[in-house]
Amino acid sequence: MQFRNAKTADLSLIVEIYNSTISSRMVTADVVPVTVDEKLSWFNAHHAATRPLWMVEDNNTVVGWASFNNFYGRPAYNGTAEISIYLHPVYRQKGFGKKILAHCINEAPALNIHTLLGFIFAHNQPSIELFLQAGFSQWGNLADVAYMDGNPYSLLIFGKKTT
Repeated sequence: MQFRNAKTADLSLIVEIYNSTISSRMVTADVVPVTVDEKLSWFNAHHAATRPLWMVEDNNTVVGWASFNNFYGRPAYNGTAEISIYLHPVYRQKGFGKKILAHCINEAPALNIHTLLGFIFAHNQPSIELFLQAGFSQWGNLADVAYMDGNPYSLLIFGKKTT
């Protein structure tokens, strides 16, 4: 697998992959597809040296993307980042998530990240298992904080120290 910094030209594919997860109600709290324009400021908030957004390729084909996002927006939290991994539907449940997460964990110290967080819906058992297998622990449970289609969903917070 190869990891490269995302370019603006990748944004439409990033959005396409992201939007492919919305209808499952398993991964994101967005309930309708987002647009490239809506994700542009999020895209521009990533910086290769501190908060990268990586395109992940296998045999020159994009299988997904991974991003490090600021946590809570205060300077004291600069060493903490939320990690997001999104896979193209064709490449889900094939072991790519495990490899991508391991790469992100390994690279975190070089990005001055000492703490990684994952925000995962409580009913998303595959992602929970992925993070637990990678050494994350459950640090929090935000019960019924999201409502989609009239149903409540709880959000679990997983954390891992990288240094």
